[in-house]
Amino acid sequence: MYPYRGLPTLNEEIRAWREGHRHVAGVDEAGRGPMAGPVVAAAVILDPQFAALWWSELRDSKQLPARRRERLARGLRESAAFGIGAASHDEIDGAGLIEATRRAMLRALAALPCHPDLLLIDAVRLPGDEGWAQRSIIHGDALVLSVAAASVLAKVERDRLMDEYDGSYPLYGFSRNRGYCTPGHLRALEEHGPSPIHRRSFAPVRACLERQEELGI
Repeated sequence: MYPYRGLPTLNEEIRAWREGHRHVAGVDEAGRGPMAGPVVAAAVILDPQFAALWWSELRDSKQLPARRRERLARGLRESAAFGIGAASHDEIDGAGLIEATRRAMLRALAALPCHPDLLLIDAVRLPGDEGWAQRSIIHGDALVLSVAAASVLAKVERDRLMDEYDGSYPLYGFSRNRGYCTPGHLRALEEHGPSPIHRRSFAPVRACLERQEELGI
């Protein structure tokens, strides 16, 4: 059961605007759970002067069907300031998932066309030496409209990347499983071993590598 049945609102953004913050960026990521591929983050600055009716459709990306996510992402790209960043599977393995997530978020913020005054982030804190204030909000993608918008952009971009990887590594079904630990993905991993984009630090992949080593493969 999803913990929040309400809709994301502009309450946090309105509070920030009233406090004098001009550029309020919602930040979120997609792809922390999969055992393959990058983690992707997005930052979105909504402009209240250009509010659109379709904003009411924004949700945490996990609650939306793919076609609606893609339609909302097109609208966001056309009407909002946004940036997208990613951290690779190698960075996840080398630096850890949390640090890789922070790197992806910082890259998304660096790609924004303007410097944000305040960050609204879904349950993560970033280094504070860039001159911005920040608020970490648990379940921000379900509660805060700009964070929900960022979750949509991040998810759509990551799905696009996994579709590309599916063309390079068709044995694993990345366009279907997006790198998550589905039964079919686990069977493919067991049968074919890890692809170059699998996260070696994740337990199923690590276990597969250990079995290969025991068998001398």
